[in-house]
Amino acid sequence: MSTDTGNGTDDNFLAERFEAHRPRLRAVAHRMLGSVAEADDAVQEAWFRLSRADSGRVENLGGWLTTVVGRVCLDMLRSRKSRAEESLEAGGGPVELPGPADPEQDALLADTVGVALLVVLDTLTPAERLAFVLHDLFAVPFEEVAGILGRNPAAARQLASRARRRVRGPHSAPDADLVRQRELVDAFLAAARAGDFDGLLRVLDPDVVARTEVGVTTGAAAVAAGATRFARLVGPGVPALINGVPGIVVLADGRPERTLAFTVVRDRIAVMDIVTDPARVAELDIDLDVDFDPDLG
Repeated sequence: MSTDTGNGTDDNFLAERFEAHRPRLRAVAHRMLGSVAEADDAVQEAWFRLSRADSGRVENLGGWLTTVVGRVCLDMLRSRKSRAEESLEAGGGPVELPGPADPEQDALLADTVGVALLVVLDTLTPAERLAFVLHDLFAVPFEEVAGILGRNPAAARQLASRARRRVRGPHSAPDADLVRQRELVDAFLAAARAGDFDGLLRVLDPDVVARTEVGVTTGAAAVAAGATRFARLVGPGVPALINGVPGIVVLADGRPERTLAFTVVRDRIAVMDIVTDPARVAELDIDLDVDFDPDLG
């Protein structure tokens, strides 16, 4: 998709800077919208807005573009919901949204996101989906998410928390769901400590995303390999709830030193958020599982 406005060298330079951010913007938009065609439309709209803005005053272009794409996607999701509600109020059937322009490309991109995660994201409200996708999958601070939503950071945090609960399994009874998630945590711990690569693959979503402060790892094979290499780090770990989601906390002198928070989708670990920075760990809402098996902890 072209970004050339025909205005000379300055526009060419701006286009080059934009293209450097396009892959991430497209990934954000696709997770928000679930369609390659709509994601491309949202990214192109971001380019149009950038080309009309005073880009020289934009200090953080990546953050600015992510905000724009987030707002465009939020508007598109709200419009989608509004059309569906209007159709139902008029006595009609459910609105059928236009199909993807390129089903093959949609399928390929869905493979990189995780089909299970895309399916469950469709159960969220537009605001929940934006808060969850931007914060949990792309590490956008709640302050920035709040600005996009027009709410305060506490409200944005609550939306993300509500989304996590729904992602974990809206069709399961809460107690049974927590029991199964605890089983997944225990299975991950046991497999990592034993260097059981196949055991890790059994509990990880094929398209699992593991995110740390320094980078992102995708795919069950790569994440399992990393877990077996760093088994010593999860060795002293104990099961816990971290910001309301199941995970592992590594303790040092009785205090949380690092955390691994799991987003469970369709009975597999789909997202693993690893926090090692002491300041970030201190900000987490950690509920230690005091009934964990001493042999495991």
